[in-house]
Amino acid sequence: MTNPKTVALSELKLAVILPCYNEEGAIEKTIDDFKKFLPDAKIYVYDNNSSDDSVRVARAHGAIVRTEMEQGKGNVVRRMFADIEADAYILCDADDTYPADRAPEMVTTLFADNYDMIVGARQEQEEKAYRRGHRFGNRFLTQCVAWVFGNQFGDILSGYRVFSRRFVKSFPTMTSGFEIETELTIHALTLRMPAVEIDVPYKARPDGTESKLRTYHDGTRILFLIILLFKEYRPFLFFATISLLLATLSIGLSAPIILEFIETGLVPRFPTAILSTGIMLCAVLSFACGILLDSVSRMRIEMKRLRYLTFSSPSA
Repeated sequence: MTNPKTVALSELKLAVILPCYNEEGAIEKTIDDFKKFLPDAKIYVYDNNSSDDSVRVARAHGAIVRTEMEQGKGNVVRRMFADIEADAYILCDADDTYPADRAPEMVTTLFADNYDMIVGARQEQEEKAYRRGHRFGNRFLTQCVAWVFGNQFGDILSGYRVFSRRFVKSFPTMTSGFEIETELTIHALTLRMPAVEIDVPYKARPDGTESKLRTYHDGTRILFLIILLFKEYRPFLFFATISLLLATLSIGLSAPIILEFIETGLVPRFPTAILSTGIMLCAVLSFACGILLDSVSRMRIEMKRLRYLTFSSPSA
């Protein structure tokens, strides 16, 4: 087998995949930059119902253009991962904010060190690179993922990543929108895939172009996804936390009643006693659900891991 450290990029089947929605003003430079730094790679642009000239511009600059009718970045990535066959996949936004010149290093690192995902961690070069609220939102959501799934990544929302074939073909994309980066990150953490971050400069969008990310709407959707995946992948911790909160509430309500019963032998607030008992039963049921669902979750993770292992590692 060839030593991965000596494999030339020209020997690899590389696919640059660019989700695109109304990026007429930026996609030209994005395509040209990747052609310059990865001349042997195929560049795929998946248009997502653009109303401008993005498709014409992409074709004019040599990209392979395809269409995904279901709106949303997650839907586009799902289609890309299903359709395209390659040794490595370079996923990047088509808005000319990420540096294509770092792609060769990221691809080389993937094969040299046998990683399944390389994340381009954004280091902003301009004050206006992030819109208002994006810095705080990125830090907050990254910390949420770190608390639940592990503190391996510092930028879970980066749109610049390189993947191995076995990552792409074992990834069951479920999200439809901008939550896709979070789902990619949690998939790698849950299956304990080898992954690493590489710092890359991040610049503002070109003048005249507009971000499609809705700060508060999409941030809320990402937070709900984290909670949902917390329940799916860590059900015991999720339901045990709910159980603890319910049990604490039940004890708080029942403590005065119990003390009064000990002193007087009477239960003067009977409805409160019934409510407290009901809440404690819910706490017990929640704890039992956590135990049962934890077994189911472990089996699902094992199945995903086995599917992942059916594909060869990058070095193979």
